[in-house]
Amino acid sequence: MHDIEPFYNWRHIYVAEEDQRSPFYGQIHSEFEFTQAVYNYYIHPQWDEFGSRTLYMKVLMADYEEKYAVIELIGEWNDAIENDIMTLKREVIDVFESEGINKFILIAENVLNFHSGDRDYYEEWYEETNDGHGWIVILNMPEATQYDLRKAKLDRYIELIDLPEWRTYKPFHLFRKIDAFEQARLH
Repeated sequence: MHDIEPFYNWRHIYVAEEDQRSPFYGQIHSEFEFTQAVYNYYIHPQWDEFGSRTLYMKVLMADYEEKYAVIELIGEWNDAIENDIMTLKREVIDVFESEGINKFILIAENVLNFHSGDRDYYEEWYEETNDGHGWIVILNMPEATQYDLRKAKLDRYIELIDLPEWRTYKPFHLFRKIDAFEQARLH
């Protein structure tokens, strides 16, 4: 896992560490010191810690005019023991929502396990985004992980989409593609 880096081809467009409205503003990453781990597997130092011991992220894009954020995740999403959804919601999502963002694309190709817990934070997030005509999408979650999320019936709040070629898009084009899909689905 230590060689899996967050997607970096959009860094010329957006860098969360340089965005004063981002929860990761001002963070400094080492290129050489591997200090974060998912269980006993070190992860690349470019991933951001947000309070979970098993799930890390990188905000790839936050567009305040178009009101969307693209967030890449790595690790294990564990609501049963760690309550990762609460931590994600309070430490990251709430910050972006306070800045007007109501459309979230979570890239979950590297989320290897999902353990469900309480639904309250999913319901809250869903209600907050839908009140503002927003949505929550998870891209490319592995099938076994999707199975666990669907089994917990959380796909009522989060749309699961497979779009393996997402890296070929610029952030705005990816957003427009997902937004068009979501608008068609919701109407």
